[in-house]
Amino acid sequence: MIPKDPVMLLSFVNLKLRDFYSNLDAMCDDLDADREEIVRTLAGIDYHYDTEKNQFV
Repeated sequence: MIPKDPVMLLSFVNLKLRDFYSNLDAMCDDLDADREEIVRTLAGIDYHYDTEKNQFV
C-alpha cells in the first residue's frame, strides 16, 4: 500500500527508488502506482523528481 500522506509518501518513494528501482517509471509499473499522482502530491510539498539522482529532492 502506497502512503497517502505526502511526507510518508516521500519517504516511501525515495526508499523504494534508492533500494529497488532504477527509475520512477519502473517503480510505478511494478507497484501499479499512478506516476502523475505521486509527482503531483510530492510537488505539493515542494519535492520534484531528479532523474540523475533517482530521488525526489
